[in-house]
This record gives sequence, C-alpha cells and structure tokens, in this order.
Amino acid sequence: MRWLVTGAGGMLGRDLCAVLAEVGEADVVAATRADLDITDPAAVRAAVTGADVVLNTAGWTDVDGAESDERAATAINGDAVRTLAAAAGPRLIHFSTDYVFDGAATTPYREDAVPAPLNAYGRGKALGERAVLASGGSVVRTAWLYGAHGPNFVRTMLRLAGERPTLDVVDDQVGPPTWSYALARQVVAMAGARPAPGVYHGTAAGSTTWHGLARAVFTEAGLDPARIRPTTSDRFPRPARRPAYSVLGHDAWSGTGVDPLPHWRTMLTDALPVLR
Repeated sequence: MRWLVTGAGGMLGRDLCAVLAEVGEADVVAATRADLDITDPAAVRAAVTGADVVLNTAGWTDVDGAESDERAATAINGDAVRTLAAAAGPRLIHFSTDYVFDGAATTPYREDAVPAPLNAYGRGKALGERAVLASGGSVVRTAWLYGAHGPNFVRTMLRLAGERPTLDVVDDQVGPPTWSYALARQVVAMAGARPAPGVYHGTAAGSTTWHGLARAVFTEAGLDPARIRPTTSDRFPRPARRPAYSVLGHDAWSGTGVDPLPHWRTMLTDALPVLR
C-alpha cells in the first residue's frame, strides 16, 4: 500500500512513520509542514493522489493560542480538514481529540456521544470531524498524548524532577495518559484491517489525574512520588478551559480485529525507557 502521513514532523506523525518502517511498509510519503500546507487545496489534492491510506496528524495544536485567533485555528483544524476529507474520502484516517467534549460526563464518552466543545480549539476540531465523517473517512480521537518526540507532560515531569525539589500538579482533571507510539501501532493495524469507517477512540484503558500521572512518572523513574503535591486547576489559570473529564470509551474496536490499547499504567512502564 502507499501511505501518506501528514504532520510527519510531529510527535505522533514521527511515531507513525517509525511503525510503518518497522512493519515493512516501504511506500510511505512523510509530509511535514514544510512539505505540505494543508490549507492549500491544490497541494492537498496532489498529495493524496495515488495514496491508499492518508493518516492526518497535521493541525493547529496551540490550545490557548486558538482562543485569541480562533479563525486561524479553525482554518487549519476545520476548513483544511474539510478539503483533505473531500480529496481523500474513505482513505482518510484523521486524528482528533477529547477536547470536542465539555468534560461534564462521569462515565467514559462513547464514540457516538455528541460533541460539545468548551473552547476554540475544540470547536475547530469538531468541525474537522464532521467533514471527515461526511466524506466516509474515519476519526481517531485521542487524549493526554505523550511520546519521545516533542514537548509533552511526561517529558516535562522528567525534566522538572532534576530542577525542583517539589512540584504542584493539578488533581481535578481526569483522563487516560496515552503513549503516541502505542497509538501509532494501533492505527497502522487498523488501516490494515480496514474496519468500517466511523469514530474510534485511541486512548489507554483506565484513567488518572495529572497528579496521579506525575506520581507514576516519578515512581517509574526511581524518584520519590511524595515530591508531587496535589493542587487545583484554578491555581493555574489559562486562556482555554480544559475538560475536567476526558475518559473515552472503546466499544468501536469490538469486531475490528484490532485490540484496544492497554491500561495507561502498563503503557507508561513500557514507554518510560524510551522517553528518558
């Protein structure tokens, strides 16, 4: 098969390319931001020509920045995705986010839950989702992603461990910490299995808080988890509101031949040697 990976310079994009190489897929076009401007319709149409699978990881990722420039964020996360979906159709697997939900739930969000985003970033991502699904493509929502490439919470905790005696970390947001490499393996398997188009949740099983994740990182690294102190989100005000609850259900994987991702704690144990 011929694969196109957009956003190939990012954390998930790089892991997707690595997994494709590991499984022996030689015909892969890794398109970084410099290679492909997804807001350029002609460039998008040319890029998807001949591709059997299009994995779209490109997007506006500055959640707080979207609050001050929603038009620009939506042009990338919504309008450009519509163009990509129109060009790729069912060949497209597009990555989205828990931020399409308001976080008011107390049980995992089902794949068919109605989006109700809290912020500009989430509104743009929800617009992109609708376009992909209307074109017959698939959406993979993920959350609390971390990996070896680029900044993320787990790597930040490891860095700060050597800089500060204690760390205050919020304990009132709940989610599923998810290793980008494990997600990449799951989605490559998904593309090979060719399940029915629709929404899939690519997140770890189980959940914790940011405080719980930070303590687990310290524990795995052989550090004292008591150095992590709990605090509340109002101590760290930010322009964009964050969902308080970001746990996603995984029912759609049943019958696809592709397993849901493992528990977040098991995943962290496997990931940490790669991240340090």
